[in-house]
Amino acid sequence: MMSNCKVIALCNQKGGVGKTTTCLNLGVGLANQGKKVLLIDADAQASLTISLGHQQPDEMETTLCKIMQMTMDEKPIPDGYAIIPNNEGVDLLPANIDLANLEVQLISAMSRERVLRSYISEIKNKYDYILIDCMPSLGMLTMNALVAADSVIIPAQPHFLSTKGLETLLSTVIKVKKHLNTPLKIEGILMTMVDRRTNFAKEIISTMRDRFKQSIKVFDTEIPLSVKAVETTAEGKSIYLHDKNGKVAQAYESLTKEVLANGEQQRIKNTMER
Repeated sequence: MMSNCKVIALCNQKGGVGKTTTCLNLGVGLANQGKKVLLIDADAQASLTISLGHQQPDEMETTLCKIMQMTMDEKPIPDGYAIIPNNEGVDLLPANIDLANLEVQLISAMSRERVLRSYISEIKNKYDYILIDCMPSLGMLTMNALVAADSVIIPAQPHFLSTKGLETLLSTVIKVKKHLNTPLKIEGILMTMVDRRTNFAKEIISTMRDRFKQSIKVFDTEIPLSVKAVETTAEGKSIYLHDKNGKVAQAYESLTKEVLANGEQQRIKNTMER
């Protein structure tokens, strides 16, 4: 039986563009729409793990690192191992600093780009969506996420340097698609931390939309710049619990609807192709 689970990697090698905030709030947004969601923290800095209320990730025994190690050693993984349910309706596979060492081990591993995919294929029938929060680099762990994913969402700030780095990321995605994961799609570029009061931001967004309109979707939703969105990370909860009527929560709700609509279109297409 084919799983209907959709695996999305949130990826940008530039840090500080709102990847983790987007992973968390899109995940909770999907859960609010009745979807079963797993969030995978694939970053040794463990920002997503901390954002979901686990303040001491380095003290955790069972994390993504352990799962990947067991997968590489071909050891059986008990059902639900290392997965933590959260009171906002999402499950979390946490990360900690051990992932930094794993990155080095992966370089010499068999099928090194496919370790995460191998694990996800075992659990995906339990979920509707699996979101992977990637580290801000294009190393082996990010490669694993891209090979495991059905699609990529690229959060990007409307800054010249942020958009310049997109070229490298897009060429990496194209290479992964060509050699390792043919069905991989770019779901879209998501503009984050947008201050619509500045002409500069408006110009960059308009340029991006023009430049990519033929090849890559730039989401209609833009995530506004907001102190509240930053505060949520420290509080260990999503924007929906922190400020559910605010503009950022509304923006993430709108993004959730776009992602669900994309998923529905893809499912219809897949059904017709079968």
